Amino acid sequence: MKRFYARVTAIIMAVLLLALAGCAAQNTSKLKVATGTSLIADIVKNVGGDKVDVVNIVPPAACPGHFDLKPGDVQKLADAQLFLRHDWQGKMFTKELVESVHNKDLQVAEVAVPGNWMAPPVQKEAVKKIAGILMEKDPANKSFYEQNATRLISQIESKGKEVLSRLQAARAGGVKVICSNMQEGFLKWAGFDVVATYGRPEELSPQKMQELINKGKQAGVKLVVDNLQSGPDAGKGMAKELGAAQVTISNFPGGLPQTDTWSAALDKNVELLLGALKEVK
Repeated sequence: MKRFYARVTAIIMAVLLLALAGCAAQNTSKLKVATGTSLIADIVKNVGGDKVDVVNIVPPAACPGHFDLKPGDVQKLADAQLFLRHDWQGKMFTKELVESVHNKDLQVAEVAVPGNWMAPPVQKEAVKKIAGILMEKDPANKSFYEQNATRLISQIESKGKEVLSRLQAARAGGVKVICSNMQEGFLKWAGFDVVATYGRPEELSPQKMQELINKGKQAGVKLVVDNLQSGPDAGKGMAKELGAAQVTISNFPGGLPQTDTWSAALDKNVELLLGALKEVK
């Protein structure tokens, strides 16, 4: 009889241990997040750390406003619990498109942060917004996300000061530029004097091009800055007419080689701008 009770007790203990192990496994499971761009993905990785699994949809070198989604891209939403997209991506990721993956557990959250995310002040706001969404979705790890967001914001502030110091040392402040409208906010933050902007290459009619050239000559423009994702060669002809330097920079981490993080992408953009400024001086 004693052996019987001992065996029953052992079985019960084993079942309890398995149940506890199952609960532990459940509690340590990662939050599966899909993102609309690498800008969002980079922040989620930094704030989420080992509490999240991240898969990005629109490639960083592609224009997110004109990217043609394939079935395989949409399928990335099938296993996700949370889909973070920019508010301006609503026309691409429609409600019908999201519902087509038949994932009842998927929650969609818009990240509405205006401005150029490569500029540190805007990046800080994006971190706060995304961290808030993660904390709301996964309250069990709220303090973890909060601590990582605080650390990341501090790093962004330090990087911003460092970058401005480098640009000021190179006397970038006040240099007159014509640029892609997608880079206007970043260049203004960096201290450049933006004389005029232009859209994608297909929007640059001969008349519009001539207007920009005339304005550039009158203002003494020394630099033309293209946006990689909009069209890297859009301003080359204009720069030649103006006798100005031309450079292409990126709005997304991973758009250029060895720039997988926001910080690395910012450093690369500044490096390219400083190289172009040497041609100007």
